[in-house]
Amino acid sequence: MDIPDYQTLMLPVLRLAGDGEEHRFGDTIEKLSDTFGLTDEARNTLLPSGSQAVFDNRVGWAKTYLKHAGLL
Repeated sequence: MDIPDYQTLMLPVLRLAGDGEEHRFGDTIEKLSDTFGLTDEARNTLLPSGSQAVFDNRVGWAKTYLKHAGLL
C-alpha cells in the first residue's frame, strides 16, 4: 500500500484522539500504520532529506493542521 497523504490521515487521527485517552506521538504512528496496513518498507521510507520517515512526517502534519483548526 502507498503511504497515505496527510489529508487522508486527518480523520483517523481525529478518531484516535476522540477516544478520550492520551496518546503519545509514537503510539499514534504505530496504531495508524497498523490501521493502514503499511509494510515495514513503506513505514521506513525516509523523506529526501533522510531526517524522518515519510509516514511519521505526514502524521505530524495531519496533527498540526487539526490543532490549528481547533479540533485537537
